Amino acid sequence: MDSEVPPTLSLVSVLSLLGCSLQLLVAALLTHRYGGRSSKTDWWILLWLFYDVIVHLTLEGPFVYMSLVGTVETSEGPLAELWKEYGKADSRWLVSDPNIVSLEILTVVLDSLLALLLIHAVLSDKYYRHFLQITLSVCELYGGWMTFCPDWLLGSPHLDTSNPLYLWVYLVFFNGLWVLVPVLLLVQSWLCLQSLHAVKEDRRTAQKKKKL
Repeated sequence: MDSEVPPTLSLVSVLSLLGCSLQLLVAALLTHRYGGRSSKTDWWILLWLFYDVIVHLTLEGPFVYMSLVGTVETSEGPLAELWKEYGKADSRWLVSDPNIVSLEILTVVLDSLLALLLIHAVLSDKYYRHFLQITLSVCELYGGWMTFCPDWLLGSPHLDTSNPLYLWVYLVFFNGLWVLVPVLLLVQSWLCLQSLHAVKEDRRTAQKKKKL
């Protein structure tokens, strides 16, 4: 007898994915509005930062609220349904897991603030831009590690990887974005700081030659 095939796309799944697409569209419109004069690289960075802030404030912010006043599992409304859908992949998000809620409070407050400041720094070409970019990227990577590592060490009892949608879209894709992009931002900061250092060394060399 064939084993039961896990459910795939439901109406809630489709609406949740559409909601995420709408967030990306809003981020793109904001980037077009404010980042039109930026370089191609900075345009993409701004797109990510706007999307990052939108996700933190409009998705994770309500999750924190629901988890502090009750649980996602007992909450009602469109955002509660979205988080209940994600909770099918990781059940900790349904029950106000202290580790998850603690990380999300940090994410909503600190990461959102850092991202907003970084948007300003990129648009205004501030000297502290890469300090913020590195700090934010490390915070995002730390959040991802501490979200999953404790559960991995226990044998992943709260993760449902039997459904391809839950595994590859909810867990791998959406969480993987907050690993891949911060790593790329760290590399970009490294290369920019390396370039600035090279310019400084060239100036020193030129000054020494003038003195000779």
